[in-house]
Amino acid sequence: MSRRSAILAEMGIAPVWRLRQRRSPQLQLAAASGTAAAPAAVPEGPEDAAGSRQQRIARMDWTELKAAVKGCTACRLRAGCKQTVFGVGDEKARWLFVGEAPGSEEDRLGEPFVGQAGKLLDSMLAAIGLTRGKGVFIANVLRCRPPNNRDPQADEIEKCAPFLRRTVALIRPRLIVAMGRPASQTLLNTDASIGSLRGRVFRYAGVPLVVTYHPAYLLRNLPDKAKSWQDLLFAKRTMAGL
Repeated sequence: MSRRSAILAEMGIAPVWRLRQRRSPQLQLAAASGTAAAPAAVPEGPEDAAGSRQQRIARMDWTELKAAVKGCTACRLRAGCKQTVFGVGDEKARWLFVGEAPGSEEDRLGEPFVGQAGKLLDSMLAAIGLTRGKGVFIANVLRCRPPNNRDPQADEIEKCAPFLRRTVALIRPRLIVAMGRPASQTLLNTDASIGSLRGRVFRYAGVPLVVTYHPAYLLRNLPDKAKSWQDLLFAKRTMAGL
């Protein structure tokens, strides 16, 4: 049996999660001029603060971004997890794989996809000629583990979204592979099912994006491994055509 055949043999080839509509506020500043007394200062409101935070993150380099993620307390999740999980891989990667959120092992070790789902992901990468860390970057929509691995909530996504956008901007990948329903629905801002999104090319921040199942889901739903294999082949063809 060839190595590729062995890999494929190892691979074994829910209600819709909804995300509320989000709008990114644009912060506009107007300077007062003339001799008239300036109006009283207006405290920064939630939308102003969100806009300022997004703008700061959008200017960060790798070092600043990693430090910002490590020290982030913008949502409730940080208080309940051991550490943030930034992402791992080639910072000039052509492939960017995006999952949902860290699990217990990821939270413990500080790296995404290190448990059984990570082993399956490594096999999936190997099946299409890829290796973790070489031309590949792996990240999650959320940088903190939700309690009991529950689905991300809309406000948590909102707080973490600027980190992912800046990660994409710094890496400048050729293709994004969104893994799982929450990641796909978040990046595409839709409540459509995985089944309706598979086999199509979308865009996130100007980068082509394709959708497949999350490795953790595949461990619980073995028949869908064959569908995931088809998704990987589609992703490889898409990359070849870029």
